[in-house]
Amino acid sequence: KVRILLGSQKPLQLSGFLFLILFCLFLVVDDKKQNDMRIAILGAHLVGKTTLAEKLHESFPDYEFYPEPYFELQEMGFAFSEIPTADDYMMQLEHSLKQILRSDRNAIFDRSPIDLLAYALAVDNTLNFSSVFTKIQNAIKEIDVFVWVPIEEPDRISCSDSNLPELRYEVNDLLGELIDDFEIEVIRVKGSLSERLNQIQNKIEEL
Repeated sequence: KVRILLGSQKPLQLSGFLFLILFCLFLVVDDKKQNDMRIAILGAHLVGKTTLAEKLHESFPDYEFYPEPYFELQEMGFAFSEIPTADDYMMQLEHSLKQILRSDRNAIFDRSPIDLLAYALAVDNTLNFSSVFTKIQNAIKEIDVFVWVPIEEPDRISCSDSNLPELRYEVNDLLGELIDDFEIEVIRVKGSLSERLNQIQNKIEEL
């Protein structure tokens, strides 16, 4: 038998079987705490980011899934320019910050404030984002896992002129710089969808 002291009370006698049950419950609760995480998927357009985010959600069905701010804002009635402006991207950035603030501990984000800052800077390199810099830093602290889907060589997805290939490459380069500037540790994935998923899951298991 195992004796457990509770404050000034007399020792409680627990049978080995009851102790084993309590120990298993502790492990379950502790494991659940370890598995709690917010995951953000970063990447320019047409890199397979959304497909990866949605597939990852299938592996974590209990997690909340937050779609790109662009689509949520569209559903709310916001109309964006045909060719997006820095103001359009900054509006999406602010919405991304709100997504993180209202999220539960278990969440997957298709895009993050870092992506949207990269887009805003890509279309206006004179942009002053000092007003949201602290907000971005605080939001980053709430994300447990960042997954970056960069453009691969050779490129896995063709990008027609109508999909703004120059912007895509500029955002990809800026993302690399911002990841360094904000000192973010990322899981950089490559390969097929299944290979990317395996790379994420293997890294998460190491945490």
